[in-house]
Amino acid sequence: MEMITSAPAGSPTLESLRVEPLLTPEFDADPIRVYERLRRTYGPVAPVGLMGVPVWLVLGYGEVLDVLRNESTWRRDVQYWRARAYGQLPPDWPLLAGYEVRQTMFMDDKEHRHARQTHNEALHPFRDGNTAQGWEIRTAVARCTDDLVAALAAESGHVGYTDLCARYSRPLLLMVTTKLFGFPSELGDELVHDLWLMLDGGPGADPAAGRALAAMTRVAAHRRERPADDLTSYMLLTDPGLSDEELGRELFMNAVYLNDITNTMVLNTLLEVLVGNASVRRTLSTGQLEETLNRAVLINPPAANMPFRFASRDVRLGNFWIRAGDVALPSAAAAHQELMVAGPDQVAESMVSTRAHLGWGAGPHQCPSAARELGSMIVTTAVGRFFEHFDRAELAVPPDRLPWRSGPMVRGLRQLPVHYELSRNSAAVGRPGRPSDRAGTWHRWRLRPYRPRVSRGGCSRHCGG
Repeated sequence: MEMITSAPAGSPTLESLRVEPLLTPEFDADPIRVYERLRRTYGPVAPVGLMGVPVWLVLGYGEVLDVLRNESTWRRDVQYWRARAYGQLPPDWPLLAGYEVRQTMFMDDKEHRHARQTHNEALHPFRDGNTAQGWEIRTAVARCTDDLVAALAAESGHVGYTDLCARYSRPLLLMVTTKLFGFPSELGDELVHDLWLMLDGGPGADPAAGRALAAMTRVAAHRRERPADDLTSYMLLTDPGLSDEELGRELFMNAVYLNDITNTMVLNTLLEVLVGNASVRRTLSTGQLEETLNRAVLINPPAANMPFRFASRDVRLGNFWIRAGDVALPSAAAAHQELMVAGPDQVAESMVSTRAHLGWGAGPHQCPSAARELGSMIVTTAVGRFFEHFDRAELAVPPDRLPWRSGPMVRGLRQLPVHYELSRNSAAVGRPGRPSDRAGTWHRWRLRPYRPRVSRGGCSRHCGG
């Protein structure tokens, strides 16, 4: 039988199909319902409009895996994007800014493998608590949680109300970024907000990406002159040929994942425990924090829709022929929902099933092993330490009224409001005197009189909202 290598004549093109916009109030409120409707209408691949640009949204678990794993057909290099090459994108299309930054995430083949190896080797010393640098990071995460809880106790009392995003996960990840990358803390708040703007496609996405990239390039130049025991210096040691601009671009990508994705993982894992699911609480009580994290990522993957892939040739996917140069948007959230619908009870109780999540990606471009280990260590330490400090923490609003930030790529909580009671046995609560200067500095960031800048995904200044 002859293999078909190009789309048959008469098969519909992406541009010829009538597409519905993906980012709507309905999607903000309940993206799973939107994914389910699209799957019923089109099957495992659906044509949608993303801020005015047609893309193929990949919904099926098997189809998402195929796109992620088949590097020869599905490319990450933006140069394969036909609409971009032909000047067919709106000149102010907000998501383009991030894709124009040339770094590992948007490379293929030998170039990608070399850059990925640099990342893995540079991250290796920090990967877990069994290395000196990893132990230092884990200890710093634990110390930061103590500082934040001490500040909360001093300012709001042993019993009260707080937002765990603004008062816990966000400042925690700012601290980790500052320490891991080796840059001054005053960069943190502005930098993280610029990264959120870029990811969510806000009206200021293009200048935000430029500011974040410039900040990272300055850090690269600083650490070239003054190397230290941080990721920036280790990347220079691993690949001395990196220019400041090239290293700045790589730090830029790492900052996106460390702040936005890892912060969201912390919040979603806390949420899974707080909603009161018995099996989740059991895994926490038996010390299986990795499994709690896996469950949280399966139910609410932080990178709900993963970075674009571009077809290098005509290829059949789902019920459609995808043309060379078309853009595909693989949806981890939709793929996970397919698993959950297949057997939510079995998935909830099965450690093997929960490890099928796509939170770290899959295929040649999945997160390097050292990055996965580091991310897991940060999340599990943050979550485990939290429940050592609190005797009680309950959601202050019903789960279906929590404010979510649903952008084109990331879905995360804008706030996680809780009523709490601190443990009298907590070492942080018993500290005499004022909270540490570090915790006080983070709190001042949170209280600065910002004028919120709202993105398309609903992201304001505070806590990724």
